Amino acid sequence: MNTKPSNAFIAASWVALLAGVAAFIIGLWNAQMQLNEKGYYFATLMYGLFAAISLQKSVRDQLEGIPVTGIYYGLSWFSTLLSVAMLTVGLWNATLTLSEKGFYAMSFLLSLFAAIAVQKNTRDNRGSSTTSAEATALS
Repeated sequence: MNTKPSNAFIAASWVALLAGVAAFIIGLWNAQMQLNEKGYYFATLMYGLFAAISLQKSVRDQLEGIPVTGIYYGLSWFSTLLSVAMLTVGLWNATLTLSEKGFYAMSFLLSLFAAIAVQKNTRDNRGSSTTSAEATALS
């Protein structure tokens, strides 16, 4: 079974990740808010990206029969949900217009989704190259 993603999907995933992160950061750069508030949103974005990648990895490991401790699996889910909750609470209490709040929420969610897609593509590419190498060695 060939699980290698197409080059178009790989490119679309990277473009989505870069677009989401760039939009979020450019929005923060141009925002009229205090530096500590900008730092909060930036840290939330970085935490969310890390949490989403950890979640994707732990879920995929479990599906492939690779042992994952319950604490790591649970922390991955908790961290992903916590990062979304942190952004939600921050935006709820922010003195931004609704369009700005929507912009940050959508670019954040796009970034999380794209980070998961990029991680999946990376793992699929490594898995298919390992399978190809094994098939070549066996023949």
